[in-house]
Amino acid sequence: MLQKKICILGSSGVGKTSLIKQFIEGIFSEKYLTSIGVKVDKKIVNAGFSPVQLLLWDIEGVDRYSGFNPRYLRGCSGLIIVADISRFNTLSEAIELYNSTQEHTDSPVVLAVNKEDLNASINWNEAILTENQHCFAKIFKTSAKTGNGVQAMFEFIGKLVSQG
Repeated sequence: MLQKKICILGSSGVGKTSLIKQFIEGIFSEKYLTSIGVKVDKKIVNAGFSPVQLLLWDIEGVDRYSGFNPRYLRGCSGLIIVADISRFNTLSEAIELYNSTQEHTDSPVVLAVNKEDLNASINWNEAILTENQHCFAKIFKTSAKTGNGVQAMFEFIGKLVSQG
């Protein structure tokens, strides 16, 4: 069976772990536990003609001061960068993160605009999103809490990476 490494990156608290937990186990927890280092999960998705096993690397939250460890990207087939719709700065951080990853890999990147079940408490700037959409293979609005968009996003990245 085909196995593909997918790295999930984003600022602290955007819901990376919750998205993975929703995808793998179909559950959501209100508890916030900070990821340290990397945690790897796996799940098989239907990638069209044959199934592919996604090795999901949940990488600790990235902030302006700590950056991310580019060694985690070795051998990755695709990336999911996560932003939080209720925190505008996470979109600009996601775009910065995208630019940083491009120095280390040319793997396709999907953007997850997570927590769409929340009312954005600030003005989410669709213009910035539209201006940078060319960076991403696709942009998904997701909710780890309700599950909306989660399965579709992981199936999309599974199909995308199994073609290459």
